Amino acid sequence: MGSLSEKLSWDDLRVVRSLGETCVPSEAARLMGVNNSTIVRRLAQVEEAIGTPLFDRRRSGYVPTAAGELVIKLAGRIELDLTSLGHQLSEDAETGSGLIRLATSDSLLQAAMPVIRDFRAQHPGIQIEVIAGNGAVNLTRGECDVALRATCNPPENLVGRKIAQIEWAPFGRIDQDVGASLHDRAWVSYGGSLAGLKAAAFLAQRKAPQQIVYRSDTVLGVASAIREGIGLGYLPCMLGNQLEGVSQVGEVEKSLSDELWLLTHPDIRHSHRVRAFMTFFSKAFSIDRG
Repeated sequence: MGSLSEKLSWDDLRVVRSLGETCVPSEAARLMGVNNSTIVRRLAQVEEAIGTPLFDRRRSGYVPTAAGELVIKLAGRIELDLTSLGHQLSEDAETGSGLIRLATSDSLLQAAMPVIRDFRAQHPGIQIEVIAGNGAVNLTRGECDVALRATCNPPENLVGRKIAQIEWAPFGRIDQDVGASLHDRAWVSYGGSLAGLKAAAFLAQRKAPQQIVYRSDTVLGVASAIREGIGLGYLPCMLGNQLEGVSQVGEVEKSLSDELWLLTHPDIRHSHRVRAFMTFFSKAFSIDRG
């Protein structure tokens, strides 16, 4: 009887880890880019090789057994080791060339684009790939190299620096007659994945439901509605002040302020390209952009 190291591959462990994360074969298949039957077949092969069930098959989904939990933890450790090794073996670590994968939101990307342009002018050997969205991107798993995030509580397992304060204020279409009072105006706000924003709660507490006539799950979606005159709305000042046809119509609301952090993983913080990128961004945002 051969050892487990001879019977199991990294792909086998990935199957178990993906099922442990999703509890549903179809979702695990989507994560791995294979079909559902492949996941089910590979799991059966792994369980046969190990000699014990790794999951209880229930109507609600796949639930890891005690043995399954051990294999899931093992797969997680191996994945982190492989990611760390890849970072350390990166050929461009000292050459100032290669790829930077930047994860950020659509609105922060809008504000950061001039800085990216200037960085590229000074570092032509470094390419930029942007992963834009409001969902979380995992730096620990190597899904990106640097994250530009609006948060007052950056993850403890990442390293980086606060590079700016993000202030929020009400904005409106520049040719609208806002008048002295904003009380009776139509407003646009945030919904979906951004329903938890402080700006959404702020408006919900102060405006009648019928006054909030539009919601979007992206900051740029709200900005577009303001620019089209659908209503007034709260935007980060670093975005609102850049938009053509839009102007600030009220004071900065301090209770909505946030922090802008530039973050990376400890394994790659000393890579030349990452260090150059983070240093450049920090200096570019040192001027108050709020």
